[in-house]
Amino acid sequence: MKTALFITSVSLSLAAAGAFAATPDGKGGGTAHVVRGDSPDANILFHGGPVMTGKKGVVAYIIWYGNWSGNSGKTLVPAFLNGLGASPYWAINTNYYDSANKFIKPKVKIGGQVDDNYSLGSNLSDASIRTLVSNHITNGDFPANKNGIYLVLTSKDVNETSGFCTVYCGWHTHTTISSKDIKYSFVGDAARCINACAAQSTSPNNNPGVDGMMSVIAHELEEAATDPDLNAWYFSTGAENADQCAWTFGTTYQAANGSDANMNIGGKDWLIQQNWVRGGTEHCALHP
Repeated sequence: MKTALFITSVSLSLAAAGAFAATPDGKGGGTAHVVRGDSPDANILFHGGPVMTGKKGVVAYIIWYGNWSGNSGKTLVPAFLNGLGASPYWAINTNYYDSANKFIKPKVKIGGQVDDNYSLGSNLSDASIRTLVSNHITNGDFPANKNGIYLVLTSKDVNETSGFCTVYCGWHTHTTISSKDIKYSFVGDAARCINACAAQSTSPNNNPGVDGMMSVIAHELEEAATDPDLNAWYFSTGAENADQCAWTFGTTYQAANGSDANMNIGGKDWLIQQNWVRGGTEHCALHP
């Protein structure tokens, strides 16, 4: 057994120097060079905004952007998401509630998937990500679901020009589409910058890029659930729950191929970052 696996930090001062604004911007996870971890004297605070407490749980819609042909990620990501809702890991989020004292459900499911063959090119801006989500809703690929999160997952040859691989590995935000408050997220294939956006260059499922991005997807899903409009659950620093535990992994074990892993979901091993357990003595963990 291994415990407390951390990414070696070359810029820990970023957090202390104000890496976060007073309110979240959805990009607080950073890259593998910034590790935060537990803050024993700080509790996460509720700021009154909505939380994703729908009866059907969180519904993920996947836009496979770029060239994913022959990539095992198209099997791996659904396997993780289909097993996530019932896992001890997702149960951490069920302790978060909204202003009506309704709690997040232990449910995550996939609502649909679509391939997008570079409809907006290989250099995307933040505005492009919004446009992609809007296009696939308005053309009927997906419904406009206020309890959904629309994941734009890009292949390794696609760049997100506002800071992918240098400032962040993924992000989440919200906008109005078809008169609904729509939550969406960008996560790029970590194979584009394996040292910045993955915890290890090998991986439990022999796909380091997708295994790396799976931890980021988990990060964005839990933040979208607990802080969908960037005004619900976050710390006084502006860090959201997953931000506080970014690039920390708790107790790990060795997967069959020798890579590090810390949980089994959907019958597969994964190395997924910890999340923030609220209430009582708050801390980063892999389960409540």
